[in-house]
Amino acid sequence: MMPSILYSCYYEKSREGEHFVHDHVFSYQISGTLDLNDGDAVYNIKEGDFGFCRRNHLAKFVKYPPEKGVFKSISVFIGQDFLRAFSLEYGMTAGKHVEGPAIMPLPPDPRYHSFMQSLLPYESEDWKGKEKLIELKLKEAVLLLIQTRPEMKDILFDFTEPGKIDLEAFMNKNYHFNVGLKRFAYLTGRSLATFKRDFGEIFHLSPSRWLQQRRLREAHYLIKERGAAPSEVYLDLGFEDLSHFSFAFKKMFGVAPSRIT
Repeated sequence: MMPSILYSCYYEKSREGEHFVHDHVFSYQISGTLDLNDGDAVYNIKEGDFGFCRRNHLAKFVKYPPEKGVFKSISVFIGQDFLRAFSLEYGMTAGKHVEGPAIMPLPPDPRYHSFMQSLLPYESEDWKGKEKLIELKLKEAVLLLIQTRPEMKDILFDFTEPGKIDLEAFMNKNYHFNVGLKRFAYLTGRSLATFKRDFGEIFHLSPSRWLQQRRLREAHYLIKERGAAPSEVYLDLGFEDLSHFSFAFKKMFGVAPSRIT
């Protein structure tokens, strides 16, 4: 289970791949920079920046430590069970469903800074057995977000699950994320069986075959037309390792990606 408060510390560039953002995340960049890609835009999070990631979205990120320094950040994960209990205790509910970007940069605010600074003394501690303290910190985070941005109430206390959406548009936007079919099905508001059925009716291929072909065509374009190196594109397009990517590429195009000119 993901801890509610997570401290990140890296000395080298770290490509984390693709992730499903299951819970809302309130974050603070202590040092270094973070590139976030939600499929719509790329966000560059710099030292001292605060941000909020909405739940039920896909995201990629790359962490860059400063020169001769350390990448450090704090992430506060705000789960649905906690928010439901908070809603009952404080009588807060969402007034409407709000559409918006997955990633929301937050303007600098001394109250955000004071809150995140209050978490630093616990960085090296084991949170086990400190559930009440974590609960208090999560409550403080929620109240702070609502106080500084009242519209957050409609995001935090919206407990609806993803509804059925345009599958073709969603897949053409998110094909490069390396997540399972169950996750794609969930995010498009479908059971796995319905997802596979609808997918076949639209694309006339199985999801797995279509994903591989779509990713390989994009890789071919990037290598041939943009001059990208195979080692630069395979992870960004959802392949787990270079050898598998090269094998699949050669099988589809008849030539290794390194031989494309």
